[in-house]
Amino acid sequence: MIASIKNFFSQMIEPGAGQSGVASQHALHVATAALLLEMMRMDTSVTATETATVTKALQTQFGLGAAEVETLMALAADEARQATDYFQFTSLINKAFSAEQKIKIVEYLWQVAFADGHLDAHEQHFMSKISDLLYVPHSAYIAAKQRAREKG
Repeated sequence: MIASIKNFFSQMIEPGAGQSGVASQHALHVATAALLLEMMRMDTSVTATETATVTKALQTQFGLGAAEVETLMALAADEARQATDYFQFTSLINKAFSAEQKIKIVEYLWQVAFADGHLDAHEQHFMSKISDLLYVPHSAYIAAKQRAREKG
C-alpha cells in the first residue's frame, strides 16, 4: 500500500523531487483526502454532490488534475478503512499546515457536510472532533461553517 502511494506521488505529482519531500507531501494529501472522505460517509448515503465537493476541494487545495484526484481518493479510502482513529491523519496535517490552511480544511469539511442539503448529527460530531484535533479555535470553526454554508 505505501509503495503504491509513493509511486503515485513520485510519478504524477512531484517528479524529480527528493524522496522524503514526496513521502511527506503524499502523506499530507492522503490524510486530507481521508478526512474529506470520512465526512462524506458520516450520514446514511453518499451523494454525487458530496463526491464532487470532495473532488473540487482536493483540486483546489493541492492543484491536482481530475485523474490525480481520483487516484488520491482511492488511496485515501484504503487508508481510512485501515485507520483505527483520525489522529494519524490530523497529526500529519498539524505538522505540515499553517493555522490558515487547517481552517481551510475545516471549511472544506463543512462544504462536504452541507453538500447534500442536510446537516446530520454525525457530521456535526465529526466536525467538532476534527476541528479539536486540528487545534482550530472555536471562532474560526464557526466562521468556516458560515463561509461553507454561504457557498452551498
